[in-house]
Amino acid sequence: MNLQRPAYEEVTIAHGGNTVSLRPSLRAAATLEARHGFPALFRAPFDLNLTIISDIILTACSDRQSAAAFLSSLLGKPLFPFFMAAQKPLADLVSMFMPEPDPKAQPSTGTGKPMPWSEVFATLYDSATGWLGWTPDTAWNATPTEIARAMSAHFDRLVTTGVLVRDKTTAKAPDPEQVARNIAENLDPEFDRAGLRALKAKISKGN
Repeated sequence: MNLQRPAYEEVTIAHGGNTVSLRPSLRAAATLEARHGFPALFRAPFDLNLTIISDIILTACSDRQSAAAFLSSLLGKPLFPFFMAAQKPLADLVSMFMPEPDPKAQPSTGTGKPMPWSEVFATLYDSATGWLGWTPDTAWNATPTEIARAMSAHFDRLVTTGVLVRDKTTAKAPDPEQVARNIAENLDPEFDRAGLRALKAKISKGN
């Protein structure tokens, strides 16, 4: 969970003279979390789970044919070197499926109700298409962190122009350590559901 986020979120797996680039888009994050759950996604590279690893590569690659060709190149060859080459890029990719906490936000107190990841991703999509005015395709191809950062900048602009008065109690980001503990225990991370709804209400009222 201590991943240093690159400016452009993407990872590359290189093996046997072949490479494949993977992007943690909202589409990939929502699809893979729904199929496998975060605990299984995090464990897959270290459990040498080729089934889930292959699904991650096929889903997170923008060119499915290139991803399929990359996986086909593994046929008939020892897989252990591939697993070693893929471990860190895949671990980084799965970490990027989670939006990076806003450093300006208040740390979570741990009192919020757990919010399923499916709802987190749905909220990010709603925010991108409803609040930011992005097209559905743009929203699905953006990463969760890109959407979260764009929303943060949007809120800052509303505050600067006087449309929104920021309430510190409604601007909490999840505690990264708590998120890590929850994932390790097969639980959903905590999001401040009440704060999120209060913020939506303020924007809809123009206060």
